[in-house]
Amino acid sequence: MTGRATGRTDLDSASAEPLHPAARDVLLAALERGYADPRRLHRAGREARLLLDNAREATADALGVRPDEVTFTPSGTHAVHLGLLGLVRGSRRGDVVVHSAVEHSAVRHAVSWGARAVEVGVMGDGRVYDGDLVENACSPGVGVVALQTANHEVGTVQDVGGFELPNDVPLFTDACASMGRLPLPDGWAAAAGSAHKWGGPAGVGVLLVRKRARWRNPFPGDDRVDERSTGFENVPAVLAAAAALQAVVAEREEVGARQHELVDVVRRRVAAEVPDVEVVGDPDRRLPHLVTFSCLYVDGEALVTELDRRGFGIASGSACTASTLTPSHVLEAMGVLTHGNVRLSLQRETTRADVDAFCDALPGVVAEIRSRVGM
Repeated sequence: MTGRATGRTDLDSASAEPLHPAARDVLLAALERGYADPRRLHRAGREARLLLDNAREATADALGVRPDEVTFTPSGTHAVHLGLLGLVRGSRRGDVVVHSAVEHSAVRHAVSWGARAVEVGVMGDGRVYDGDLVENACSPGVGVVALQTANHEVGTVQDVGGFELPNDVPLFTDACASMGRLPLPDGWAAAAGSAHKWGGPAGVGVLLVRKRARWRNPFPGDDRVDERSTGFENVPAVLAAAAALQAVVAEREEVGARQHELVDVVRRRVAAEVPDVEVVGDPDRRLPHLVTFSCLYVDGEALVTELDRRGFGIASGSACTASTLTPSHVLEAMGVLTHGNVRLSLQRETTRADVDAFCDALPGVVAEIRSRVGM
């Protein structure tokens, strides 16, 4: 929802989308029936197991994979760690991970914890240098290549299935930003998704591991229904996540086209109406709902605060935030402006009026912040 009842417009769905109506209905129903341990043989346990299996089949059908390739995890981050490090552990070539410079921090942290990294640069639009990725993948000791499906900050879609990697070097793709919104690419051995990014409940991740992939659990095992998972499955949340994913995939063509047009409006108006602004990311091969731009002589945190005061919830992928004091590694790797960054990510119900209201307010906010520093 856009928050019209409260006079607010939420334009920050990249980290968490509001619960999809399909997920809400299923979650409420499943809370009554899916509470038990799905490993138990009594009636309540069998019913929970049936709901869990149904969720796995529905998720597999929505994503075009096999049900036994689907594992539910406690988060998208955990799915990233489990998928990537499991391929590293299963590799016969070594523990080096070749990854792009714009991977999510979950990938970077996983590599620094359990592997060795070779980072490959990207172009100004955020796409990886193709030749560099393949050349490094052929080096001795390389066990895995990690390449995101689409970037979480700028929206650029990578050509995940278009690389001729060595046959014994599997590819891991972080699909958390794109799963449900875009079809899965080809060419991966393991992939990760995050339910709350497509309108499912928080606390549900999806790990996909191809049937023939050399994957070994990098963490202590657990006696669960799915040998790749750990901990007690949140069956109601998993079922709701699957329902939301099915709904999002079913409406993807219509919603995606509408959001793509709205983002085009933002890209055009911001570039034309705000002086000294840089709109970043690939203008065409991108997530349909996300747009990022940076404003010279403006602090990103100040932009978030001032726009929030005016009723617009946005995010900033830039820096010098109070919490980290470091700029976005994604924007730095792309060689674009890192300060004064704004990231908009549209919800499924965002309208042209919402987008126009934001674009109407933005130039005055930017001018006001610049005037404070004498610009």
